[in-house]
Amino acid sequence: QVQLVESGGGLVQAGGSLRLSCETSGRSFSSYAMGWFRQAPGEERKFVAAINWNGGNTYYAASVKGRFTVSRDNAKNTVYLQMNSLKPEDTAVYFCAAKTPWGNYYIATEYDYWGKGTQVTVSS
Repeated sequence: QVQLVESGGGLVQAGGSLRLSCETSGRSFSSYAMGWFRQAPGEERKFVAAINWNGGNTYYAASVKGRFTVSRDNAKNTVYLQMNSLKPEDTAVYFCAAKTPWGNYYIATEYDYWGKGTQVTVSS
């Protein structure tokens, strides 16, 4: 079992930055690939970014590529999402998730464990 807790969300003006963190506990963090998803009101949960077990490979949605950076620190059992040049359309609840190293990184149903989410609100 893996427990995930997100933090770092908040209210920011357009053009600003936030860094989300996701601390994990339980089974070996370094054996999992990690993903970030977001869900706006009335919309389905959407892929944002993912990182493989050792940080050697990263994946991004087209809407955030060049603005967001995913990273991980296996010594701290933590994955991060640095979000720059934020836009009002980035407003959502952001979730981190863990999955086994194989399979599709972009699909929410591929992930085995989820955090409860952290709210990010970007004002115009």
